[in-house]
Amino acid sequence: MNKESVMSAIRDIGIVPVVRTESAESAIKAIEAIYRGGIRAAEITMTVPGAIRALEKIADQFGDQIVLGAGTVLDAETARACMLAGAEFFVTPSLNVKTIELARRYSKAIMPGALTPTEVLAAWEAGGDAIKIFPAGAVGGAKYIKALRAPFPQIEMVPTGGVNLETIGEFLKAGACAAGVGAELIDAANIKAGNFAVFEERARQFLQAVAAARGAAAKSGN
Repeated sequence: MNKESVMSAIRDIGIVPVVRTESAESAIKAIEAIYRGGIRAAEITMTVPGAIRALEKIADQFGDQIVLGAGTVLDAETARACMLAGAEFFVTPSLNVKTIELARRYSKAIMPGALTPTEVLAAWEAGGDAIKIFPAGAVGGAKYIKALRAPFPQIEMVPTGGVNLETIGEFLKAGACAAGVGAELIDAANIKAGNFAVFEERARQFLQAVAAARGAAAKSGN
């Protein structure tokens, strides 16, 4: 899958599920659940024990049926290992230019993390395909994204932090191309209880929320 196809798929889905679990096995089961719920993308964070193995398993199991990414990627070496394991995109919590350079060298999509206007512009100028705005919920949520989009309409943004079923529509209406969703979609308590079916239902609900927000935006001419 080429970089343009990956970014196009992420925009279409409108959600980047952030899979941060306590084991590779639970990460795989969680992704299988949200896939059944209709979400064809997932980001496995490097904080998951055995994250590389989880990437390999999902890549083997789903192939091109899912847009698979690696999150919390802190350096180029980790990004390369993730790429070899099957990751099609990278998400970083902060700006690391060498990681962006590696992604560009291999034509992989990357969403570096940034928060302030200066950081957002620096991440975009360094080659970020879209910028992860983190932690979005802690600095004003959708209002902050709208404020950032005013001077930077050319920069695609993926807010993460504070995104739930109630707010995802607001983030998309504010100009986000997609939103990163973590524990509001896949949470530790349900994993511990083995309630993976909950994630399948939540996936459907998030997709419905995205469709409703985009439908409302189309009607209003935005």
